[in-house]
Parts: sequence; structure tokens; C-alpha cells
Amino acid sequence: MLESKQLLEIAVKAADDKRAEEIIALDVSKVSLLADYFVICHGNSSKQVVAIVDAITDGVYKNKGEVKQVEGRDSGKWVLVDLGDVIVHVFNGEERAFYNLEKLWRDAPLVDVSGMVD
Repeated sequence: MLESKQLLEIAVKAADDKRAEEIIALDVSKVSLLADYFVICHGNSSKQVVAIVDAITDGVYKNKGEVKQVEGRDSGKWVLVDLGDVIVHVFNGEERAFYNLEKLWRDAPLVDVSGMVD
């Protein structure tokens, strides 16, 4: 079983490989019972959003992890990928600006993901 930090790194790297924009990770372990980390990123088209989601789920499976659920993949506007201790939100740009999850979860500290991306 993968630890939450490993899942975080797999998700961030996979999103970066598909050129996701503005990838951020929040440590929500002290402010939410849902997960340890939230990853938020966006793509510039629904096709790119789906490619990012597929790369993340493929990466988790390749590392013998579990993808609990994927919600919204068909719309390509806001896809939630539930990896258990890590929840990934992949938006298209307009949806991300509208929902502004970063502001909603502003009490959660940012995680430095610079070492996980190229």
C-alpha cells in the first residue's frame, strides 16, 4: 500500500507530465477528515483534463496503488480523483477560477511540489 506522500508525488508528476497548469498541493490533514492532501491543477481543454486524469490513475495503478473513485471524467470540466489519502481536483481553467478551491481551503498549508515537477 502506498503512503500518502508517495501518492502525492505520483499524482503531481503525472499531472506535470501532461502539462497541467498551476499544480498546487495542500496539506489538509489538520483541517479535514477527508484526506491528507488535496492536489489542484487545470488543463486548457476537456481533452487535456481527461489526459491528466488518465495519467494520474495509470501512475497509481503502475505503482500498485488504488484508485477509489473518479467523478466527472465524462464532462472534462472538474474531475475528482479519489486516491484515499490524496484527493486530486483536475479542472478546466474556467471551472477552476469559478470554484476557487484554493480560497476555500486557504487554512491548509501549501506543500512544496517544486521537487516533484520538471
